[in-house]
Amino acid sequence: MIEGLKKCGIPEAFCAVLAQKMEAYIKEIILFNSAYNLTNTSDREELMVRHIFDSLAAWPKLSQMLEGYLKANERSEVTLADIGSGGGLPGIPLAAVFSLIPEFSGVTVELVERMEKRCSFLENCAAILGLKNVRVVNSEAERLPEAAYELITFRAFRPLDKKMTKTLLRIVKPGGSLCAYKAKEINIKEEMNAIVSLIPEYEVEPLKVPGLEESERNLVIIRK
Repeated sequence: MIEGLKKCGIPEAFCAVLAQKMEAYIKEIILFNSAYNLTNTSDREELMVRHIFDSLAAWPKLSQMLEGYLKANERSEVTLADIGSGGGLPGIPLAAVFSLIPEFSGVTVELVERMEKRCSFLENCAAILGLKNVRVVNSEAERLPEAAYELITFRAFRPLDKKMTKTLLRIVKPGGSLCAYKAKEINIKEEMNAIVSLIPEYEVEPLKVPGLEESERNLVIIRK
């Protein structure tokens, strides 16, 4: 776990404590997965690689973007939203890193999930892991307030169609960004071509996931 976290770009000084938190998180997922249908596996190794490491592979880029937003706007607090959070991925692993690093003490992570029972799971995880920078929001994306977030992430979420793209653009602040965890770039191009009238420009940031070196993973960044 610790070696994988280092490869994800997490500062070494925080890896041991983060590893403990992620092991506790994995135990909670395994315990409640069958009841809440949180992830497609309850295998510890798969959860670590395909879910924890995959979520954290984007941390260097996301943290850089948040740092830039804080400096550019002379702000001390920003909010990142994980839309359709499900079992808390990528929101809980990201929140755990932000909670450990002093310069990100002003980052709040909102886990937005429409299913009430999953929200109970997320609140329980945040309490167990001591994540005071987490807020759980029981809501559909369509019901969220306008321009609420500096940064929005989503993973294992429905493909970006016109309706959902409009919703997400409405809830992100001007100058903010949407960051979508995606797989193959060829599929990303096809998906984005269908919404080119709404999103004429976007960036694709390749992600290196420890243990998934043979699988193509990317972060799609859409700036508002």
